[in-house]
Amino acid sequence: MHRGLELNIRDVMKRIALLREEGWNIFLILLAVVAVGVCGCANPISAIKTSTRVAYNQASTSALRGQISSDSERVLRRFSLDQMFRDNPAEALKLLHEQACQDDRRDLLFALGELNYRHAYLLDHSAKAWEPKLARDFYLSAAIYAYLYLLGPGSEPPPGEFDQRFRISCDLYNISLAKGIASKERTNAVVLLEAGSRDLLAGKIEVALDTHEFPYELDKAKEFLSAGEFIVRGLSVRHRQSGLGAPLIMVSQQEGSTRSPNFPLTVFLRISGDLKAWRAGALQTTLHLYSGYDASTIEVNGKSIPLETDLTAPLAHALNDNFVWKLGMAQFFSSQELIKSDVYVTEPYRPDRIPVVFVHGTFSSPVWWAEMMNTLRADPQIRSRYQFWYFIYNSGNPVAYSAIKLREALTGKINELDPEGKSAALKQMVVIGHSQGGLLTKLTATDTGDQLWYVGITNRAAALKLTESQRKFFEKYLVYEHLPFVKRVVFICTPHRGSYLAGNFVRNLAYKFIKLPRKLLTQAAESHAARLLGIEGTPRIPSSLDSMSSNNRMLLALADIPLASGIKGNSIIAVQGEGDYHYGKDGLVTYASAHVDYVESEFIVRSFHSCQDKPPTIEEVRRILLKHLEDR
Repeated sequence: MHRGLELNIRDVMKRIALLREEGWNIFLILLAVVAVGVCGCANPISAIKTSTRVAYNQASTSALRGQISSDSERVLRRFSLDQMFRDNPAEALKLLHEQACQDDRRDLLFALGELNYRHAYLLDHSAKAWEPKLARDFYLSAAIYAYLYLLGPGSEPPPGEFDQRFRISCDLYNISLAKGIASKERTNAVVLLEAGSRDLLAGKIEVALDTHEFPYELDKAKEFLSAGEFIVRGLSVRHRQSGLGAPLIMVSQQEGSTRSPNFPLTVFLRISGDLKAWRAGALQTTLHLYSGYDASTIEVNGKSIPLETDLTAPLAHALNDNFVWKLGMAQFFSSQELIKSDVYVTEPYRPDRIPVVFVHGTFSSPVWWAEMMNTLRADPQIRSRYQFWYFIYNSGNPVAYSAIKLREALTGKINELDPEGKSAALKQMVVIGHSQGGLLTKLTATDTGDQLWYVGITNRAAALKLTESQRKFFEKYLVYEHLPFVKRVVFICTPHRGSYLAGNFVRNLAYKFIKLPRKLLTQAAESHAARLLGIEGTPRIPSSLDSMSSNNRMLLALADIPLASGIKGNSIIAVQGEGDYHYGKDGLVTYASAHVDYVESEFIVRSFHSCQDKPPTIEEVRRILLKHLEDR
């Protein structure tokens, strides 16, 4: 074909693509093409004025955006492989690899990485059933070439960080690595973290697996998923650190009725050798695993390299389960624990990190802390100094009963993780409670003495002679000492003096459906608890709504008892509207009920009662946690 005619046809095709991007109707485009052909006045080479967006797209195109870059086109043309790559891409890639073994210009490595990715993508999306699906092998090859371009040896220096090819190669490496270790079936974004041989077009490689810096045992995982193949909905921000490596989601195995939260990790393929070593089957490749909570950089050839991490995708993926969204309502009414009342960790235990324990409220569950946890974890200082736990409980049970469950769970977790008491960080625990959870939280940080005892039963027990077992029962639920490892509590919308919605009608109606634990009912019956502790003379064991009644004498007494010495507190109080917050309420709790004098700070957020996901609330919690670090 004549050179000028070839350029002319190619130019026409590019013009059509540009016009279509600008939204031109295909009929008008064809008319324009016909007009150009009839007039015969089109130059074979020209510059067309267009929009900035279209011009930028042409200048920055790459295989990741559906068309190989001009840099790779230039390399193909240099060795007259452009047509061969279109007709027989595998053969063109093999010849280009051989050329790169003799010609150590670094741009050949960039082209090989991008072209292998493009070929893999076309194989991955081919509708030809008879074609062998070797896409994962070409993806892995693309990752290796991209690594060698970015970090490998050569006579030319590695690319600078302002080089567009540098940015493209980082993405090529990350995406290709995840796809290169994907399962052969390519279902559900599953990747395989395993050692073994891979027979690639450029030569055979042995892949080793290094997990010594990864805190979890791989056999505890149900599967590993590529985080890059998921979009996130519902959380305001996706926190992803840019760098090298493929972010993954470790989906943990279910144990009984519970399953540990998903875990973020990054897999990094470290390579030693060059193209000649690859051709000889001597290229050394190792998959390294790093925790998304711990490692932020690694060292490669004396250079500090940031790791690509994704902390949001694992959290969002765990919330795909509809069960966790129904848990709060289900556990409010049930006497059975659908999930055991306990403290659950969300990441591998670190003895040098302070626990932050989230305690949910009525009709609620840990899902309501997701936005706060996602945002706080994105802060490097918070992430490196704190570890996040949460407490699950049946929120229909009496507040005192649930508070004891919390106290026992926290004590048990501390003894389990640090039986010898060596960790200083565990002794600086922060407990954050929302609504009813704030009342449970306070009972971890207060010395009540006999104040609740006298308010609760003394005057009405005079006619009864309590046995020793009965006295122990009442002491268990009425006398509290602070937990020595709790050093700060945060109350969020906590009804210290009751909720104005917990009136007689609501409480009596709810009581018809709430089922209290059989063990509690048996102990209460034996101890005359209903007669002595009934709310407003009601002869029944109180539910959580009864416990939060504004007429509950013990709740009002507890509100006036300060925090124990050495424990600091902070309040976050929601108030709706723009009026004077002193007279405001959040839809369930008044400011007057939530306000206490013995906290270090009080913060007002204009919101409904469920304000845990509001930016002002989260920023205040962040401030408090940073202040807690300063106080240490």
